[in-house]
Amino acid sequence: MINQDLHLNTPLLESVALSNRVNGRVWLKIEAMQPSSSFKLRGIGRACRHYVKDGAIRLVSSSGGNAGLAVAYSGRKLSVPVTVVVPQTTTQRAIELIEQEGAELIVHGETWREAHEYALSLTGGDQVCIHPFDDPLLWEGHATIIDEIGNTGLWPDTVVLSVGGGGLLCGVIEGLHRNDMAAVPVLAVETVGAHSLAASLKAGKHIELDAITSIATSLGAKRVAQKAYDWCSEHRVISHVVSDKDAVEACLQFSSDHRILVEPACGASLAAVYNQAEFLADKRSILVIVCGGAGVSIAQLQQWKEHLNT
Repeated sequence: MINQDLHLNTPLLESVALSNRVNGRVWLKIEAMQPSSSFKLRGIGRACRHYVKDGAIRLVSSSGGNAGLAVAYSGRKLSVPVTVVVPQTTTQRAIELIEQEGAELIVHGETWREAHEYALSLTGGDQVCIHPFDDPLLWEGHATIIDEIGNTGLWPDTVVLSVGGGGLLCGVIEGLHRNDMAAVPVLAVETVGAHSLAASLKAGKHIELDAITSIATSLGAKRVAQKAYDWCSEHRVISHVVSDKDAVEACLQFSSDHRILVEPACGASLAAVYNQAEFLADKRSILVIVCGGAGVSIAQLQQWKEHLNT
């Protein structure tokens, strides 16, 4: 059994390229450098260690890619078998990476919800399903992002992050509060067609989208976690929605500026900075969580760009 954290303390870099797009300095927390290529490993690694310590002999995941890869990595490091159930929208690249970690992979359903329901049917007793975003253990793990920021002495004016199911949002806000940064607002960015948080805030109640139509499938939760919605009443959260086209272009520009490849789910938050969301106009120290993502290639990004430009 591995006792230490499975995630890495990731770099914090100042981005001159992005700072030139706004009126302040932009700092990047490079979660794309995690062993599983996304922030998901922080919370999922913590949850996996917890459940294995409690007696789990198999870990099951439902995921469009990044969460499944984090569970597969964690299971390999903890010497516990893993089954990952992915929806049909999962990229071939993500499937290959999950299988590379030695996990059993099952493709089931058109959406994450269908994959998740099937994953739950495979669990019980000493076989545990690791939820990709709705578990306090995950939020505790994701909060370590802000713990690391606090240790550097950086005090941002705002934090920019992408929202799918809301696990990262919950973790970052939890981290802000436990590091005496409760006054720091969060710009929560989604893509059109995966904007479940924005839709809920507009409706004034916690609702579910009819369908996910965005190419940013890693943001493809039709309903955010209840805790993510509740935080919006307890912490200053500004909702911002970008197009798939802007998210893809941000990924390509970021790869050119920083030689780091991320997927459109991460490109959403980067697009808010490249195109300077109105909320950022007076911010002088902007922290962007570069959440990462493994299921993409430059060729795929170029294909999406060509398709979205037609």
